[in-house]
Amino acid sequence: MSRAAATPPHPVNHPSLGRNAAWGVFVLAVIYLVTTALGFLSLKSPQDPIGDPYFTLMELLILIMTPLMVVSLAAMHEAAAPERKLYSLSALAFMLLMAAVTMGLHFVIFTASRPIASAGLANAPLLFAFKWPSVAYALDILAWDVFFPLSMLFAALVFGPGKTEAAARALMLVSAVLSFGGLIGVPLANMNYRNIGIIGYGVVAPVAFLLLGFVLGKSVRESQRPG
Repeated sequence: MSRAAATPPHPVNHPSLGRNAAWGVFVLAVIYLVTTALGFLSLKSPQDPIGDPYFTLMELLILIMTPLMVVSLAAMHEAAAPERKLYSLSALAFMLLMAAVTMGLHFVIFTASRPIASAGLANAPLLFAFKWPSVAYALDILAWDVFFPLSMLFAALVFGPGKTEAAARALMLVSAVLSFGGLIGVPLANMNYRNIGIIGYGVVAPVAFLLLGFVLGKSVRESQRPG
């Protein structure tokens, strides 16, 4: 953002919260990627589901990381220039929708999916399995391949001039395009194509949040200047 775009129109009570939340998203995303890789390496067959302790840690990381994404975009909205508030508000709204869907989904999976499956419910895989088709998989696609890229698309429109801002904007646009690309797997009934989306929100987006933290850091410095 430019200086005008980065300076909040009203005093900020906790100016560093958004910056730290954005950096927290990056750190947790890296831990998530490492945990996922270790989980896959632990499998005897690629078709086997990832087990504990990796499964539990992955679910907890999602439940912690998603609210930080919301806080990051709330801070972006507060710091946005008045003429870009509609973009930042739209980005925040879609991120809230993503968070509501994915946190509800993963909380249910984390707390109830295995007890229900062990109780012998015949249709449990159709509800909870991350294997197409299932209700859980469809909700996950809605959250990460629809709401999340829409949020990134509008967030990219908030940034003004500046090298860091331009880099963050470019990464958010790339993340949005790739995340939307994961939708190809639905009509083709081939979830291998979802890997396109996973690269968008799992690899590119965390770096965008890292840069967003630096951009929000400018707001912190501006808010701390006297006068």
